[in-house]
Amino acid sequence: MKTGDQIVQDLPWKWRVQGKIFIIGGLGYMFDAWDVALNGFLTPLLGVEFGLSVPEKGLVATANLIGMAVGAVAWGTIADRVGRKRAFSLTLLIFALFSVVGALAPNYGVFLAFRFLAGVGLGGCIPVDYALVGEFSPSRLRGKILAAMDVWWPVGATLCGVVATLLAPVPGNWRWMLTVMILPALLLFWVRRGIPESPLYLARTGREQEARAIIDDLVARTGARAEPYVIEPSVEDRGSRGVRAALGQLRLVWSFSPRVTSAAWLLFITIMTTYYVALSWMPQILIKEGHTEYAAFAKTTLMTAVGIIGVLVSAWLIEAVGRKWAIGVSAPVAALSLAGFAMFLDVRSAALLWLGVFGFVIQLTIPVLYAYIAELYPTRIRASGFGWASSASRVTSGFIPLIFGGLLWPVLGLTMTFVALAAVVLVVVLWMAFAAPETKGRELDHITDPTGDTVPVRT
Repeated sequence: MKTGDQIVQDLPWKWRVQGKIFIIGGLGYMFDAWDVALNGFLTPLLGVEFGLSVPEKGLVATANLIGMAVGAVAWGTIADRVGRKRAFSLTLLIFALFSVVGALAPNYGVFLAFRFLAGVGLGGCIPVDYALVGEFSPSRLRGKILAAMDVWWPVGATLCGVVATLLAPVPGNWRWMLTVMILPALLLFWVRRGIPESPLYLARTGREQEARAIIDDLVARTGARAEPYVIEPSVEDRGSRGVRAALGQLRLVWSFSPRVTSAAWLLFITIMTTYYVALSWMPQILIKEGHTEYAAFAKTTLMTAVGIIGVLVSAWLIEAVGRKWAIGVSAPVAALSLAGFAMFLDVRSAALLWLGVFGFVIQLTIPVLYAYIAELYPTRIRASGFGWASSASRVTSGFIPLIFGGLLWPVLGLTMTFVALAAVVLVVVLWMAFAAPETKGRELDHITDPTGDTVPVRT
């Protein structure tokens, strides 16, 4: 007899059922992209507004990304403790609130504090949204669906770039850039209230009747054949709350499989650092090379827009070649394309071509990465496993804009900095090839570790 999990993962895909969750979850992810991309456009504007040094400019992205790192851990743990649905709605509400007050900041210090707090709210979107969408997705399509989720990222980053480019000549431009995204974020918060709780989460936490009600409703609305199933026994929750709960989830994530978790963290850190460096500093790099603010913003926007095509290709590639091959080839190529951009920076047409190559290839990598990490962990720690990996990358990437602008770029030069970054990415994907399993076609909660043995989650 099938389990409730298997019933959900064997359902046919229907846009009016799972597709609704995919779209609403993806729109939240779009705001995450918008906010991260906004750091790059704010950096030169705030530098002029407050007379900032290069290291102080780096703090614009650092404060926001560190806040997202805290949010990724906090909301991942909350989602595993109190449910996906509740966390799903609150993340955007907190983000919208502190973005509003951030737009009114009277000085640089207050601005940094509010950007940090907005990041705490928005940092929960990715782990919570990916956990929820993945748990409603049919297993045969899960890779494509989770990879397709990332199409919202370049859409959000591109919309941010278009708005920033249009607002660049307007007095008080950076305040308007923050204000513009508040209303849609609040509307999305309201819409999210109608999303059902994950039946996999309900089953794991002993809420069998609620889980059955949602599973039966999904079966009816997708037109699947009704059949008997069992709900697997719940695992007793002996955990605590707050910081101890987060640390307890961290222990579970590492005890699940140190090799898998180390690969997940290193992949997240190196790949997302590569992307965040480009996104946070590209307008400033182009302005330093003599471009106007308008031209620098427009070319950065082109970099993100090309990524939309990359995401669409990744949705096919993830099932055609598998997760590990897709990441293992595209990640080093993306990093090397930044080195190509730096080498030809004085030849504007060639530099723009390399920038387009980077925008396309990095968005082949990131969707597959997110789908892959979300699949590596079982339901009980999926949001936490993804959240901690995301948090590790946010912390590292949060300090990288500061280190990049204050140390690496001035000392190594732009080209050698990107070459060194590409070498680190290559080492990490080689570790992934050894340490982590391929998840293509596997059933969630029954994905094996590299030794071929099913890895139990210990409490």
